[in-house]
Amino acid sequence: MIQFSDAFLDETERHAAWGAAQLQTLTNFLPQAPWNADLAACRYQQGSVELRVAVLGTYDADQHEWMWGWANPSLQGTPVVSLAEAAERFGRAHNIAELTTDVIDLAGFADPRRAAETLAFAGMGVTGAPGYIGQPAGHVTHVYFLPDDPQVPRAGLDPVALPRTLLTGASLLGHSPRQVVTGFFDHHAVPWRQDDDQVLADLPGGTTAEIGFDTAGRITAVRLPGLTA
Repeated sequence: MIQFSDAFLDETERHAAWGAAQLQTLTNFLPQAPWNADLAACRYQQGSVELRVAVLGTYDADQHEWMWGWANPSLQGTPVVSLAEAAERFGRAHNIAELTTDVIDLAGFADPRRAAETLAFAGMGVTGAPGYIGQPAGHVTHVYFLPDDPQVPRAGLDPVALPRTLLTGASLLGHSPRQVVTGFFDHHAVPWRQDDDQVLADLPGGTTAEIGFDTAGRITAVRLPGLTA
């Protein structure tokens, strides 16, 4: 069974906790309504909400192939793939092959569709986009958009919800929970430090979060001494 590279998984884990929270925020923001898009205008509309977006990539469910937006012959060099190009540049700078390979064969993965969602999630993460939107575009093709619009609310750091947020993020890939934790704090510009079995983070308001890990690297506890809900 094929898997993603460690470099890709390590980077994706850094965005798992904040990204999962942000996707929920985006879901709550968008109405349950039909959608349409004007790619030349970088415009996406869903119900009454109209957003500027970028095309991150597409997934062909028949061929089990992911194509990055920057590699799409009909979109190459256009403004609508600017964020996909940013993801490709990040991949080159950090030697992450999955972000720089134009078309990725996902047929060897246990769940090709989930692998495509993981690529979309990673693209969202490395560009800092406030979520991604996956929509059907024909019988077998799904297109993935990144919002590029300040209208989309950003998920903040909620200390009360922190245990659930970190544990949810750590459950998504299960590759490196410590990367999930430190990436979350980096995203929110929270100072943190670590030793062999825990990460300590100085949250806004003066609370120090204590995240413990076992010898296998799994989260064992998220403690917030002195915090009252």
